[in-house]
Amino acid sequence: MKSQDVRNGTALEIDGQVWVVVNYDHVKPGKGPAYTQVKLKNIATGNHMEKRLRSGEDVQTTNLDRREMEYLYSDNTGAVFMDGESYEQATVPEGILGNALDYLKPNGSCTILFHGANPVTLELPASVELEITDTPPGIKGATATNQLKEATCETGLKTKVPPFIKIGEVVKVSTDTGEYLGRVTGD
Repeated sequence: MKSQDVRNGTALEIDGQVWVVVNYDHVKPGKGPAYTQVKLKNIATGNHMEKRLRSGEDVQTTNLDRREMEYLYSDNTGAVFMDGESYEQATVPEGILGNALDYLKPNGSCTILFHGANPVTLELPASVELEITDTPPGIKGATATNQLKEATCETGLKTKVPPFIKIGEVVKVSTDTGEYLGRVTGD
């Protein structure tokens, strides 16, 4: 695989160890050749490393098992997910979860990448629909643009929403930034 084709969740083999791309950025400086800056996570140790890959450089990839899994519940060991086809359960440790539980409701699904039997990372959908459980009432006559208020979603995620959003409404939220994307209508 070429370095410019690297994406989040890609597994690379470097010096005999498996690393997963956590974040990547294509950089085109004004002077000099383009390159890809990647942040990697070692699946065995959990250590992080940043690496600069020259444009067009060959990188050694390894296969990860991608499984669509359903979130069941969390306990002190992590979050428990179930494979919908085989009904096998897997516990994903908190270190791998990050803030993913802010976007997952019980029985919600996501893709989990496994190396052997060990979960390596999660891939969330681009956006999720969450119900607003707490937000102050909108101010009547407040029509200024870009005026947002704090809201708490059913998963505990705090985000900024427009003043017309009320408790009990369902909104679409980006899993990348946590930003409000729109209101979900009951069509």
